[in-house]
Amino acid sequence: MHLSDLHFGRVDAQLLAPLRERVRTLRPDLIVVSGDLTQRAKSAQFREARAYLDTLPAPCLVVPGNHDVPLYNVLHRFFRPLARYRRYICRELEPAHVDDEIAVVGVNTARSAVFKGGRINEAQIQRVREVICTLPKGVTKIVVTHHPFDLPPGHDSRELVGRSREAMRMFASCGADILLSGHLHESYASDTKLRYKIDGFVALVVQAGTATSTRGRGEANSFNVLRVDPPTVRVERFAWTGAEFAPQDAAAYEHTGHGWRKIGTDPN
Repeated sequence: MHLSDLHFGRVDAQLLAPLRERVRTLRPDLIVVSGDLTQRAKSAQFREARAYLDTLPAPCLVVPGNHDVPLYNVLHRFFRPLARYRRYICRELEPAHVDDEIAVVGVNTARSAVFKGGRINEAQIQRVREVICTLPKGVTKIVVTHHPFDLPPGHDSRELVGRSREAMRMFASCGADILLSGHLHESYASDTKLRYKIDGFVALVVQAGTATSTRGRGEANSFNVLRVDPPTVRVERFAWTGAEFAPQDAAAYEHTGHGWRKIGTDPN
């Protein structure tokens, strides 16, 4: 289950219980939260986010977003940017989950020096390499960031995570399969073949909308569910209808010798 952009401090409180109930009915093996747990990185907001995550009946892998870095407290922003995140959410900024079927590697793309943008640096690229390059064949390799590696139509390329091309070359060499992100409050699923023309490599890009924020930017609150059954992955989007989080659309992708290809779409 892929959640993003919860934004405690600006949540729609009526969504919290239905979202929790949907988690219970879906029974995910793992919940991935791709950043922006808070609106302004305040202690009270982190406490609310932590309390809510603790009610979800599945393990969570979480990475920070740019809103989890203090905006107005300059000392904290530049000298202790994620201290509150570490205290309340997770001491590990780049957690990983690896089992016999999937490997999920988190990368912290939030930075103090910019307000909205994010980056992945050389040390982070190397760390991801050390995890996913050593995995046996058949394990689905998933990388989680807050800032996206690809964009829905109509977005400026400056919204991409910084150093994306350097990272993508490493992903190609290690056979990364799926890239999860948030940040834009817009659901999107595609692949990397148009933006990153790398021979013999195509990764699946899945972006989640905001699950609980009041800042929907014209899209209903939503989240994604990925059903991994090699060589296929099914990506389902659940959106708020005013009464519940209900399935809206889905697409299935098959992994071939050259990456992913879409094999089916199910509109609601």
